[in-house]
Amino acid sequence: MKRKWKQGMAAAGFLLPSLAGVTVFYLIPLADVVRRSFTTAVTGRFVGFENYRTVFQNEAFLLAAKNTAKFAGCCLPLLIVSGLLIALLITGYVSRKGFQTCYLLPMAVPAATVVLVWQILFDRAGLLNGALSRIVSAISGKKTVISIDYMETDAAFWVLVASYIWKNLGYTVTLWAAGLLGIPAQLKEAAQVDGAGKRQIFFRIVLPQLKPTLYTITVLSFLNSFKAFREAYLVAGSYPHESIYLLQHLFNNWYVDLAVDKMAAAAVVTGSVLFAAILVWQRLWEEGRE
Repeated sequence: MKRKWKQGMAAAGFLLPSLAGVTVFYLIPLADVVRRSFTTAVTGRFVGFENYRTVFQNEAFLLAAKNTAKFAGCCLPLLIVSGLLIALLITGYVSRKGFQTCYLLPMAVPAATVVLVWQILFDRAGLLNGALSRIVSAISGKKTVISIDYMETDAAFWVLVASYIWKNLGYTVTLWAAGLLGIPAQLKEAAQVDGAGKRQIFFRIVLPQLKPTLYTITVLSFLNSFKAFREAYLVAGSYPHESIYLLQHLFNNWYVDLAVDKMAAAAVVTGSVLFAAILVWQRLWEEGRE
């Protein structure tokens, strides 16, 4: 009995510092945000759900929420599929060479460098306009100058998508590769003995074994899709083209305006949606395991 009590005290000694940190830096600020979402920013007067009503009637919030959902909906499938294909290449499921080191390079590139590349490529005097001008001039026989700022058009959205995939492809490939290498070779060998081909082995053995990896990658990629704000902000400032005006831009602008009440209400809504989405995905994953 005394030994168990000592073990319990030792465990508590390890857990209490972490619990204290989580409480001070996460739980208390979260509770304060929820409280502020029901009060005015200046006087702190309780106003019920008025802040939430204001947020849902705000056109900037609706635009930012739509763009953020569209961005995540486009990026996740592209990132997951492309990461799996590259992982198949480097783990030997498909014979290719040269991928072992290249796919981790984007993880070491700072956001400011990515923005500089954007400006070199997509500015009015950038490389893309220069190349298109030469091609059109060669075809038409007349000197043609194309001057388009692509970050001020709808193409900015797809530039941001491509940047997100390029930046996050490294850890996605690493997780897929770890999942592939963790599949017991005996399963594939037994299937080959039974006459199964490569396609059957992949769809009936490999993919089902990768479900835990898929869950992890999906959750991490979904959360990381909310971090694409850095590049968009550095290249276009607080008010970029409307196609890449994300929730992070909105929160930043409200913070500058000291609109704490609206910012708190929008944060509670966004956090609730994220939490619900992760719970739904976890539920679907658990049902798939049964």
